Amino acid sequence: MPAAEWKIPRAVQPRPEDYPFDLDGALGAVMALSSKVPNDAFTADTLGTERAGNAVLIGESGLVLTIGYLVTEASTIWLTTNDGQVVAGDALGYDQESGLGLIQALGRINAKPLPFGSSATVKVGDKVILAGAGGRQRSVAARVIAKQEFAGYWEYLLEEAIFTSPPHPHWGGTALIGETGELLGIGSLQLQQERGGTEENLNMIVPIDLVRPVLPEMLRTGSARPVSRPWLGVYATEVDGRIVIAGLADGGPAETGGLQVGDIVLGVGDTDTESLADLYRAVWALGEAGVTVPLRIHRVGRVMEVTLTSTDRTRLLKRKILH
Repeated sequence: MPAAEWKIPRAVQPRPEDYPFDLDGALGAVMALSSKVPNDAFTADTLGTERAGNAVLIGESGLVLTIGYLVTEASTIWLTTNDGQVVAGDALGYDQESGLGLIQALGRINAKPLPFGSSATVKVGDKVILAGAGGRQRSVAARVIAKQEFAGYWEYLLEEAIFTSPPHPHWGGTALIGETGELLGIGSLQLQQERGGTEENLNMIVPIDLVRPVLPEMLRTGSARPVSRPWLGVYATEVDGRIVIAGLADGGPAETGGLQVGDIVLGVGDTDTESLADLYRAVWALGEAGVTVPLRIHRVGRVMEVTLTSTDRTRLLKRKILH
């Protein structure tokens, strides 16, 4: 969404007098990000070929952190600072487990990097800033509403995501900044959650602690983990307490192995699954990518087994991001 199409109400913009650090200096570390992806990229149909969001400077050498879906398979990346400086970027790595992406700016950025804080110390009720490119006028003074498990339909699971409100309207790659000016997380999603009988819009944040231990490996190899989790290529949802297959990735193990849209997943082998989190944990517990995954499903009145051969999803991506 172009910046001209969204606004942050003045009432929820952060004010310098409310923070014991240089607010404008901290916000200066957040940049606008735009990327282009080839038409034949694996993620082009689901994520588009032109993507836009935010990114955060985390290193003096031009190291930049963002949410991974903005740069997955990107052929070109551009970063724009709050003072109008435009710098090209190169995708260094993508961590499938956390969903975070790492970029190297290919020019000097005239801003001070945001230091890492500890997302583990964040508490419900804490005051935070969800910062987008553009300074105070593009940032939200928010509070932490919840810290809890999050399971995404694309085979994604965070044991403890951070949820904030009021929501940022251009959330992708935003910086979650704590009360002392440190980076606590990276914005990923906007979603609705029922609170007090009403639906409330929230932002879901990937905790910064997830990138700390894998950052050296991402810098060295472009991949955060030496072993990849098994991936099936399913888009699943929970409906009335059941796991329903809502879509299949083109050419993925589920599609080629005979799973169908509308199938209800009952379990993995002898392990019953009642939630997306149950399903993912049971699949990942079988071993690394390539392991055989026996699914028990319900299809049109029948209980049956479909056996899939999992894969490493990064093998389907264009290789520019994997150095």
